[in-house]
Amino acid sequence: MRIEPTPLPGVMTIDLEPITDERGWFARSFCRDAFAALNMNADVVQCNVSYNTHAGTLRGMHYQAEPHAESKVVRVTRGAVFDVAVDLRPGSPTYRRWHGETLSADNRRALHIPEGCAHGFITLADDTEVHYLMGAAYHAESARGVRWNDPAFGIEWPSEPVHVSPRDRAFEDFNP
Repeated sequence: MRIEPTPLPGVMTIDLEPITDERGWFARSFCRDAFAALNMNADVVQCNVSYNTHAGTLRGMHYQAEPHAESKVVRVTRGAVFDVAVDLRPGSPTYRRWHGETLSADNRRALHIPEGCAHGFITLADDTEVHYLMGAAYHAESARGVRWNDPAFGIEWPSEPVHVSPRDRAFEDFNP
């Protein structure tokens, strides 16, 4: 497994390094020690899956407020997404900046999103399944979000969303 930083502190790409033979391949996709060595949250307390029927489905931008802030490792097991993290940490040098990566079943790339960052994605293919390793359990009272098209962030999505939940559409303009 190869872990590389992105322009946002703590947001990391995780690429598999397959060992192949006549049967196929094998690769490590998570290693507590490797994560901890890079100051990434190595606790996995919950695993989530989202299934998205149509390309153009947008989910996000979600996060949990303190004291229930969550980290995530996001991997696509079927289909493809454009996955985005937005830095909402006021003291961060990249505060209010975003970073996006294409994650797909074909490229097998994952994205680590640390506490204090909002997360969302738009599906690039029908029948897309996304798997999340969560560093904190879901806590409804701490659930928060920012709007996917808020001008405070200027996220450059690869296409206009077709399917967005009423909740995700209703997030107000970001107001730190």
